[in-house]
Amino acid sequence: MDMFFIPVTSPEDWKPLLAQPEKHWKTNHSAKALAYCWQNAQGFPDSITNVFRSSGIPMFVDIKMLVAFPEYKVPLPGGTTESQSDIFVLAKGDGKLVSIAVEGKALEGFGQTIYEWGKDKSSGKETRLNYLLNLLSLNYIDIGNCKYQLLHRTASAIIEAATFNAKVALMLVHSFSDDQQAYSDYKQFLNLFGLTNTPENSLIFGKQIRGIDLYFAWANGEKKYLSV
Repeated sequence: MDMFFIPVTSPEDWKPLLAQPEKHWKTNHSAKALAYCWQNAQGFPDSITNVFRSSGIPMFVDIKMLVAFPEYKVPLPGGTTESQSDIFVLAKGDGKLVSIAVEGKALEGFGQTIYEWGKDKSSGKETRLNYLLNLLSLNYIDIGNCKYQLLHRTASAIIEAATFNAKVALMLVHSFSDDQQAYSDYKQFLNLFGLTNTPENSLIFGKQIRGIDLYFAWANGEKKYLSV
């Protein structure tokens, strides 16, 4: 995990931080849209703030961003590949620290299912999957068709909440497209936590994990950033 961070001063400063800059830094793709949207907002974009305020949950209604790290890596056991959040945010609301792992979406989906990701049955992947399931208190039998990206991104929010002694964690999807398949994948994943009423542009409590309150949110971003 990187221990030193340099401030970004423009959206283009986000590009070198990507795992594959030339592949992912494109118009109509989430990495570029997310960078321009959040950098221009200099805080939470309006599309995010509106979801927070409409939730009616005090800690999110008045939440303030403290720091945000683009392409933030969280080490996981079972290999050298980290969980790389598009943005990690440490925020504060109602006197509580909040750990937020942001996953941006545009034309891309959420990638492989957990079954597809783990079908080679390597020892490293088995170690990682067992760790993630134990952390989130999920059952292996239920998860195969859910997306692996959503699993480890949610774990990242919990892990960093523990790191910063925050009592609240949020896995936030910021979507800039009308891809209903991605939204269906998100809903399917939330079903693992017993959540069935999960409309777009909403924030919902999931469960308490090791003393940390876990929330989920889906926010539709400003479409103008798909053309930058």
